[in-house]
Amino acid sequence: MDDELALGSIETQVAMLIRLGEATRRSSPRPHRALDRAAYVILRLLKESGPQNISAVAHRLNLDGSTVTRQVGAMHRDALVERSADPDDGRGTVIAATAEGLAQVEAVSKARRELYDVVLKDWTGQERRDLATVLERFTRDMDSYIKGRGPQ
Repeated sequence: MDDELALGSIETQVAMLIRLGEATRRSSPRPHRALDRAAYVILRLLKESGPQNISAVAHRLNLDGSTVTRQVGAMHRDALVERSADPDDGRGTVIAATAEGLAQVEAVSKARRELYDVVLKDWTGQERRDLATVLERFTRDMDSYIKGRGPQ
């Protein structure tokens, strides 16, 4: 397959993967749907990196600060995160996942891993590891590309 055909296939497969991921989330019972996409990615970041200020979360997730502030407000009302003043910048806010937030993100993550285990049941361990490696690289390179473009 030449580069142009490969790029066309990648474009189509990424679009299909996004659509299938959303369709799976919508059609699955809890806990797949326990968190919306925004809450899930913010809680995953907080679980992996610990408390963060809103600006750091926005930068890491390539989102506008006001968007993250709105999402965090909803998450705070749902007791998924707690907010405190940023000790390094009195104007800022630091958010941390609550025990409930961590429990919910773990439940969603576990349900997704179980689903992927079923979907990939005929894949060898090496094929699964290869897919994980390629997806991690693709995600990292997309993130670098977005961050390198600067404000739009």
